[in-house]
Amino acid sequence: MKEQLEQLIQNASTPYYHFPVACIVECRDGNTFHGVNVETSSPASGSCAERVALFSAIAAGYHKGDFKTLYIYNTTEKSVFPCFICRQTLMDYCDLDTKIISYNSLGEVIEVTVKDLCPYPFDQEDLK
Repeated sequence: MKEQLEQLIQNASTPYYHFPVACIVECRDGNTFHGVNVETSSPASGSCAERVALFSAIAAGYHKGDFKTLYIYNTTEKSVFPCFICRQTLMDYCDLDTKIISYNSLGEVIEVTVKDLCPYPFDQEDLK
């Protein structure tokens, strides 16, 4: 998967912060959806790679429970994980056991779950 992420990251649009990220969402049926971060001059109006990939899957008809693994890659020596906006999105659309696998430029791999990233979630049950 890392090779695919390395190719995909070439498509990231990072003219402001110069921090490219690529993400591939793997669904339980084996289909994959790709995303890269897209920066704008107004930071809040850009989008992270994780949400681009996940929203692409949702636009194709996938739903909560359909997502197996998110693979994330950045070009630095540090492993990165979804920001807090993305974590909330993961809480809303992924199961707690959905895997997140982060690769860095050194070849290091760290695997966690949504539950690991969000031990005290705010989700649809809190809105009742």
